[in-house]
Amino acid sequence: MKILANKEIKNLFLSLSLVFGVTFLLAEVFLWLSYRRLSLLLLILFLLAGGAVWAVCFVYFNRQNQIMEQAILQINAYLDGDRNARIECDNEGELYRLFHSINSLAAVLNAHADNELREKEFLKNTISDISHQLKTPLAALNIYNGLLQDEDIEVSSVKEFANLSEQELDRIEVLVQNLLKITKLDAGSIAFEKEIENVADMMQDLELHFVYRAKQEQKEIVLSGADDISLFCDRDWLSEAIGNIVKNALDHTEKGDTIHIKWKALPSAVQITVKDNGCGIHPEDLHHIFKRFYRSRFSKDTQGIGLGLPLAKAIIEAHGGLIEVESELGIGTSFIMNFPIPTKL
Repeated sequence: MKILANKEIKNLFLSLSLVFGVTFLLAEVFLWLSYRRLSLLLLILFLLAGGAVWAVCFVYFNRQNQIMEQAILQINAYLDGDRNARIECDNEGELYRLFHSINSLAAVLNAHADNELREKEFLKNTISDISHQLKTPLAALNIYNGLLQDEDIEVSSVKEFANLSEQELDRIEVLVQNLLKITKLDAGSIAFEKEIENVADMMQDLELHFVYRAKQEQKEIVLSGADDISLFCDRDWLSEAIGNIVKNALDHTEKGDTIHIKWKALPSAVQITVKDNGCGIHPEDLHHIFKRFYRSRFSKDTQGIGLGLPLAKAIIEAHGGLIEVESELGIGTSFIMNFPIPTKL
């Protein structure tokens, strides 16, 4: 019998048998000396009671042994790769609490394994995307370098190819810098230097940064908002985030279009909106625009690297804010950012 293979249970049954045996012998001797007629009846009753207790103990421990064997089978199944293997723990008691803890541990291990798998897949996709993004400018640089080595090339062509090479190098630099920033944000290794900043001043600085490009492309940037609204933030980082959204608006608007930058105070947040009357975002792209390296098949922008909006979102969320997008084809797009009002104000 498997149950008696357990040394502790075997010793328990032997001890019970010994106790019953000694007690029975002592009682039988006493009754034999005092009441000989009752000794036979007492013998039968004692044997029945002892047998019943022994049987109950045997059934109980046998059941416990079966439960433990089933638990071991499930644990071994999990160790062999069955991630759905679990121990039944619907009843109450210390043993079932232990089983519940084992199931919880298995769930935690599964979660860690899933995260590790996602991280590996993300790393694989990121490396693939980076390779793809670098391939185009590196190929262009290689072509320009070959053309520049031509002895018969004219001076004007040399300047043209030199400028094109510089643009491709700038593109590579932007890609690398944005990747480093996003990586640091993901790792939580950036210590924001937050202070109370005036939103109007920040938006005016942003306008100055893009005003030359806007004039060159015959577009207009319009600011509107109260002068007394403040935000607790890292000015440089948040300006970069909103600047990326403004740049995105400039990239997807045409000559004569307008980009509105608005801000206002809500009961529990400061809201900043960047709105344009450009071509709008295709409905198929709305749920993907914040994905890294995402390039829409409907977009006319061939120079973007697909990191501006993801970086903006990461910075905004690192400030405790939320960003939403609303868009309609042929009408325009609005990026709406909400930041919690600081308790210091």
